[in-house]
Amino acid sequence: MAYTSNEAAVKIIEKSAAVLPASTQTPYFTVNGRVLITQIVGEVTTVFDGTANNIKLIANPTTLADVDLCTALSVTSDAEGTMYTITGTLSDAMVATTSGAVAAQASAVIVAEGTIDLDTDATDTTGSTKWTVHYIPLDLGSTVEVYSAP
Repeated sequence: MAYTSNEAAVKIIEKSAAVLPASTQTPYFTVNGRVLITQIVGEVTTVFDGTANNIKLIANPTTLADVDLCTALSVTSDAEGTMYTITGTLSDAMVATTSGAVAAQASAVIVAEGTIDLDTDATDTTGSTKWTVHYIPLDLGSTVEVYSAP
């Protein structure tokens, strides 16, 4: 049985600026069903306070084990406007740039139902980021939403 739908169109969801989570893995987005992540971009909206800190993104499925979407990147003193992305190769480090441009994600990543989390290894009391996810639903009705605690 075939179906016609605009479900395959790229969808965009944005998490508003927020202070980095304190030394922990924190859900930022909820994934309902399976989705193809074509781009995920973070941007520093308030300069980081200089605390030694590393961040990475993690796919945290409802079942099975977490998967790092990238390896950690040092963000200790990143300035406002610094942009972050991933390459799409799970073993690659997160990419950062302060030049106002960053290469687009080279490979899309399939993410199962669960959450996409930001993981930090230190507490930065001032640094804030906002994040944007571009995705394509792989299942009818699949979505990505900004995480809301149950």
